[in-house]
Amino acid sequence: MDEPAVEPMRCVAVIDHALPIGHAANAAAVLALTMGKRQPHLAGEPLVDASGDAHPGLIPIGIPVLGAPADELPAVRGEALAAGLEVVDFPAQGQQTTDYAEFQRLVSETSPEALRYLGIMIYGTKKKVSRVVGRYSLLRSQARADEARPQPRPDRMDAEAQ
Repeated sequence: MDEPAVEPMRCVAVIDHALPIGHAANAAAVLALTMGKRQPHLAGEPLVDASGDAHPGLIPIGIPVLGAPADELPAVRGEALAAGLEVVDFPAQGQQTTDYAEFQRLVSETSPEALRYLGIMIYGTKKKVSRVVGRYSLLRSQARADEARPQPRPDRMDAEAQ
């Protein structure tokens, strides 16, 4: 008898697109480390170079880092949880202190409705994850986002100034 087809899996980070690049990178790294601990099978086999030196295995399915408005992150988190997906979230209090006990205290004093997230990471079947995050695109630094915006043409600016 044929074995059932294995559904492809997906792991995605969704980060507040307004964060400065260093804070966004930190949020993605913290989320990835935590997801890796919760899902240790995500790390691939070691990579061996031509001289035979081994390098630690990386995640073979990749982790797209998407950008979203901060006020949408709680809803994305809720949708992912409702879909039965694995979710790791990073409350904003995590970048307000370097003391983990203080971080725990700050979160414990915040109602669930008032938690603000810097990012979330979602893992599960590709189809379910895509349904939750399909409307978002890759995270861009604010400078790059500004460059991507259409700029007024110089000949139009001259006409408007007259």
